[in-house]
Amino acid sequence: MEPVLIGPSNFTLLGIPTVIFSLVIPIIGVGLFTYIMAKRIAPLVKAAPDDRFGDIPNRVINVVKIWLAQWRQPRYMTGGILHILIFFGFLSLGIRSTSLVIVGLKEGFVVPGFEGVIGHAYNILKDYAATWVLVACIIAAVRRGIFRPERYDVPKKYGHDHTGEAVFVLGIIATLMITESLFEAAYVAAQVQAGVKPDLAPATIAWLFKNILVGKPTETLQTLHILSYYIHDLTFFFFLCFLPLGKHFHVITSIFNVFFMRTKTGNVKPVQYGVEDDKLDELESFGVKKLEDFTWKHILDFYTCADCGRCSDQCPANAVGRPLSPRFISIKGRDKVFENYPLRGDFKKSEPLIGDIYEEDEIWSCTTCGACEQECPIGIEYIDKIVDLRRGMVDEGMVPQSLQKPLSAIEKRGNPWGKMEKKRADWTKAEEFAETCQVKILDKKEKADVLYFVDSVSSFDDRMQEIAQATARVLTAAGIDFGILGKNEKDSGNEVRRFGEEMLFQDLKEQNMDAVLNSGVRKIVTADPHAFNALTNDYSGLPPVEHISQVVAKAVKSGKLRLKMIEDESRVYTYHDPCYLGRHNNIYEDPREALDALEGIRRVEMLKSRDRSFCCGGGGLMLFYEPEEEERMGVLRVRMAAKAGANVIVTACPFCLVNMEDAIKVAGMEGKMEAIDFVELIDHHIIR
Repeated sequence: MEPVLIGPSNFTLLGIPTVIFSLVIPIIGVGLFTYIMAKRIAPLVKAAPDDRFGDIPNRVINVVKIWLAQWRQPRYMTGGILHILIFFGFLSLGIRSTSLVIVGLKEGFVVPGFEGVIGHAYNILKDYAATWVLVACIIAAVRRGIFRPERYDVPKKYGHDHTGEAVFVLGIIATLMITESLFEAAYVAAQVQAGVKPDLAPATIAWLFKNILVGKPTETLQTLHILSYYIHDLTFFFFLCFLPLGKHFHVITSIFNVFFMRTKTGNVKPVQYGVEDDKLDELESFGVKKLEDFTWKHILDFYTCADCGRCSDQCPANAVGRPLSPRFISIKGRDKVFENYPLRGDFKKSEPLIGDIYEEDEIWSCTTCGACEQECPIGIEYIDKIVDLRRGMVDEGMVPQSLQKPLSAIEKRGNPWGKMEKKRADWTKAEEFAETCQVKILDKKEKADVLYFVDSVSSFDDRMQEIAQATARVLTAAGIDFGILGKNEKDSGNEVRRFGEEMLFQDLKEQNMDAVLNSGVRKIVTADPHAFNALTNDYSGLPPVEHISQVVAKAVKSGKLRLKMIEDESRVYTYHDPCYLGRHNNIYEDPREALDALEGIRRVEMLKSRDRSFCCGGGGLMLFYEPEEEERMGVLRVRMAAKAGANVIVTACPFCLVNMEDAIKVAGMEGKMEAIDFVELIDHHIIR
């Protein structure tokens, strides 16, 4: 049977075979796209190396889960569902859009394998896909252009927002859906007129267009058939070339960015891949100072940012008005790449990034809590970039005044307060404590199975020493043979490394590792998540490390620790997830299980909990930093606890406790709210 309408491969317009257009449009489109991509790849080639080719199984899992299954999108339900509809619609229509290009060259082309039942099923699927994508685009355009969720706003200092581009792209996508459906509908309408049974999925755009066109003259149907095809073809290749020009580059790069995203949390990248720690002093420069100092993965991050604002919406520094918004770390980086590597003309010489696109206060404002990375649906990383920029600033002597003294003290005495090393174990000598609990100081004579790594804040801060004492009592009650390093212990260096003082961190790590390995212990326990993170993720070759909450949870389950009923039934508890215990090390349930073992406890969850926990703002050296901010993070967190109906905040981190107790005073909630460390609460309720 002859086709009822002439296809674009055989049609003639004003004596010109339209197949010429079917050939020229793809050639120009693919050629231009190749040229643009070659320019976009150039900065990746010039960037610093990055080791992202290991752990392939987990990388494949990330692609399937985070990219294909869109795992993180529903964390923002409305925007997430719209994105999922458009994403899966695009995937479904990919075969159709590609085959249409060939249809313009060869009449009746069908993708191999799609001739029979599979092809029929696919045609139904792609018709519905085009319909739901069009509807999703309309809703998304109205939402973005009219209702404008706050997280899309762009402060004046960061330039203009990208609403126009977003709506424009939604219009392009809608055009692709409409023209593809119209191309098919015109043909089916002509088939109906010729007495052929139509083959269109009901209640789709194509079905609607067919019903509108079924009574139109053949000449009209022929015109619409050809016109819609070439509008679709031109739009398709225009869109392809437009994608690498702005924030929608993520349509192309996101699958690669997710594949190469970090598969391990809690760690930071080395100063330079391929350079061993003992060779660092041979490097001429540390950290990121100019654009090419970023690794190729970090440039890929810039390209991949979709400007969705989720990272900044969850960023505690941004929430309290600090001069940091993670979203603009990426956007400003991408704009700088585009500026330095233009599509036309010579590449530009890179200038120092600090003072050009980034400000010192902006980079120092980050608490490295990881909320931004946890939220990003396409694997963009920020902590390594921040740390590398800090390394560059430290190398140039640009260290905030308030941080110079604690860093100097750590270098001289191994703790940020500059107190004598021999005083590190003084908390064990407190009269009331020493009468009931004996703590070994591990040396050549004293040995133990377990090392309790105390770290600096619990060793020297008067209030936090109570956490150290409670930890010792809990370990004793659980029948654990433990000891401490005393004066041989140095600060774990978790914050020292993340504040850019890499050589100081390496010195602390070397001294601590020697002390730990010489002690002969078989396991390490700490009550400080920052120490836990450093020992677990930044050190290597140490015995297994556990947080005290893990020890307690196991001891309660095994019956080694028995807990009595909660004493004050009027108290309502809420557990605050420390960033370096939760997000960075995925320890969420152990503390909760141990708390819930307290009979009669009333515990509620804050809205922001587990992997969406809100940073207290006090991690490590942040206790000494004086940021520009409108309100303290700890105060916001205390209010979240009150809103949840709690009057006791349980932390599992000494830094969190410092900030929470201070925030309660600042918020004027003394007498209404209190904070207590996890191990203190457990210690108070042990049946001895």
